[in-house]
Amino acid sequence: MNINLIAVGKLKEPYWREAVAEYSKRLSRYCKLNIIEIPDEPTPDNASPALAEQIMGREAERILKAIPGSSYIVALAIQGKTFDSVTFAGKLAQLSLSGLSDFTFIIGGSLGLAPGVLNRADLELSFSDLTFPHQLMRVILLEQIYRAFRIQNHEPYHK
Repeated sequence: MNINLIAVGKLKEPYWREAVAEYSKRLSRYCKLNIIEIPDEPTPDNASPALAEQIMGREAERILKAIPGSSYIVALAIQGKTFDSVTFAGKLAQLSLSGLSDFTFIIGGSLGLAPGVLNRADLELSFSDLTFPHQLMRVILLEQIYRAFRIQNHEPYHK
């Protein structure tokens, strides 16, 4: 199975890079993980709605170019569907059993994802109504994918 993670922005702090490296190592037992970092656009604190739309549009162009052609697309969005960990593991297993072997998860920039990216997604996924830093969301997502594989393989995991 191939898992692609497209994320807007770079991980700046060493502790985020170390956490991603740890989950990448753990996931290597279950899948081939490919992390694609898309450059983020500088965003002023008080960006007008028109400027925010332009920024998300430029990021969306880069994201859409990076998506592998035959991949099942999961966009992380606050308004997306929520799952508990067991149900999420079951969803990934069900999709795999239906013949899918390439999944792409997308984490947008500080303004979120443009409608064009959300429209391209097969699933919009939400982890919470809360807003998380994008660097932390990358770690949370990788941890949940790892947990899903552990659940699917009837291996112990923390509840």
